[in-house]
Amino acid sequence: MSMEWNKAFGAVLLAGLIAMMCGFVAELLVHAETPEKNAYAVPIPEGMSQTAAAGDAPAGPAPIEPLLASADPAAGQNVAKACASCHSFEKGAANKVGPNLYGVVGSKHGHVEGFAYSDAIKGKEGNWDYAGLNEFLYNPKAYAPGTKMTYAGLKKDQDRANLIAYLRSLSDSPVPLPQ
Repeated sequence: MSMEWNKAFGAVLLAGLIAMMCGFVAELLVHAETPEKNAYAVPIPEGMSQTAAAGDAPAGPAPIEPLLASADPAAGQNVAKACASCHSFEKGAANKVGPNLYGVVGSKHGHVEGFAYSDAIKGKEGNWDYAGLNEFLYNPKAYAPGTKMTYAGLKKDQDRANLIAYLRSLSDSPVPLPQ
């Protein structure tokens, strides 16, 4: 009986290897070429840019200040649950893989004493303001190239606003909202 199982596993393994080799051979034999111009030109309305017409996403995050006025810190606390595996949020709590985020809004970059921040964060001038947090949460690697933070970013504007409102509430004296 065990010899039958060995034959079955061997057959599956061989089929996988053959499929993988076919893929390698196909890549060697077929060279796709991108045409210099489209076969059919789509007219773009006057006043509209090429990227807007193509439906490309903007290069960076939307301004967060208008969304902060209606942001919900309770919803931001729910968003922060995804961050809890690496960060703590309670006053005086120990750092995890990432620093404790209590009091981060308005604090200097690298605000937790004794935490081993990357040079990318330590080298940032100024404080964590609303615009900076928005950019960092949207794309940490673009905001601070070389950061140790491996999070890909939070792309939904309202989720970022809610999270920033929650982080703002984690303070003995919260930073005033922008006008």
